[in-house]
Amino acid sequence: MNPCEVSWFSALCDDDYEFLGVPDPRLKSSWEHCRDIVLQAETGGFDNILLPSGYQLGIDTTAFAAAIAPMLRRMALLMAVRVGEAWPPQLARQIATIDRLLGGRLTVNIISSDMPGETLASAPRYRRTVEAMSILKTLLNGEHLSHDGEFWKLDVDPPRVGTVSGRAPLLYFGGLSPDAREAAAQGCDVYLMWPDRQEAVAAIIGDMRERAAKHGRTLRFGYRAHVIVRDTEAEARAYADRLLSKLDAQQGAAIRAKSLDAASAGVAAQAALRETAADDGYAEANLWTGVGRARSGCGAAIVGDPDQVLAKLEAYRAMGIEAFILSGYPHAAEADLFARHVLPRLDHAPLAR
Repeated sequence: MNPCEVSWFSALCDDDYEFLGVPDPRLKSSWEHCRDIVLQAETGGFDNILLPSGYQLGIDTTAFAAAIAPMLRRMALLMAVRVGEAWPPQLARQIATIDRLLGGRLTVNIISSDMPGETLASAPRYRRTVEAMSILKTLLNGEHLSHDGEFWKLDVDPPRVGTVSGRAPLLYFGGLSPDAREAAAQGCDVYLMWPDRQEAVAAIIGDMRERAAKHGRTLRFGYRAHVIVRDTEAEARAYADRLLSKLDAQQGAAIRAKSLDAASAGVAAQAALRETAADDGYAEANLWTGVGRARSGCGAAIVGDPDQVLAKLEAYRAMGIEAFILSGYPHAAEADLFARHVLPRLDHAPLAR
């Protein structure tokens, strides 16, 4: 197998806790807190870090990426961009500029968002996302753009300042609905999945390979999950229980409901995984769904001792996963634990273009 990319997560969207669902002023989204998470991940040896984006939550992702980029010596950034809120030629210039600040190590997580205050139906929203990805790739590859699309009609030259490589960065994208899958098959480079039972993950990979092949393309695959690793499985499971020990069910529901993706097919699948798990919250060995009780989106964690967590990741790699985006609560402390217990035992490196 090729080396896998191992990324961490910086809590730009107010998503950091000591106890899930209990806000902590020390862990609130801020420049200082999110900066410290990124620097901890670089010190720990991670290859990349996801900078999430939510219009109503936390701090601005693009501004944060530009500020943190010159502080990093070797780690990449995976900058989330909400394409429904952006004019693609300007976004291309921002991406190229931040890639320059970072020395050529920028990757981009495409989010198929609405314009704030508006709601577009799923099918046209994902068609708009495909257009945006095509426009970005053309301009960031340094090519003239003549685009007569459903959502944008553009005839422009690329930005004068391009990326360090002269090519578009890798575009990561996730979504589980049929419309989202088709958009991914047509336009992204790395298809991201949230946790599920291994047989479900394998089925999604198979489906996406078939969809991409129909468009003459191939995809790479990424897996976004939380992780709790401790010296023993008993300690890891006890820490998982501790995370939920102060959760009020109504507060957890309110947290899930305020997310912009609360009604998506992916979130519904995470809820179904949680509802069909065993009484202790485990959907399968070492896959715990309790995180989803207090957050929307990715709702399960790999929980166990170092050997168990490593074995779980290696099993995903054998299925075709080449990139992992991991996180834990609190994010900086759990990054350190994963970096010490598991990361040195993985064959890992940034994804090659």
